[in-house]
Amino acid sequence: MSKALKPIPEFASEADEKAFWETHDSTEYLDWTKAQRIVLPNLKPSTKTISLRLPQHLLDSIKAAANSRDVPYQSLIKVWLQEKLHSQ
Repeated sequence: MSKALKPIPEFASEADEKAFWETHDSTEYLDWTKAQRIVLPNLKPSTKTISLRLPQHLLDSIKAAANSRDVPYQSLIKVWLQEKLHSQ
């Protein structure tokens, strides 16, 4: 037998809703056994800035390759890294 769920209250603002969910258990309001996974294909993945030290001649070669493809060199590096990861 499933327990009776409490109705989710109306919130005046996003801040009120955030404060509410920080102090209440969602399982009293939602039946998580009926939850479904969804895919959000249009979300852009978050990125993180890193520092990568490369020999100048290697960076020059990468920039030349990117220039011949008419793409930014950092984008080309990301594509190459992704391709290498998928090929293994």
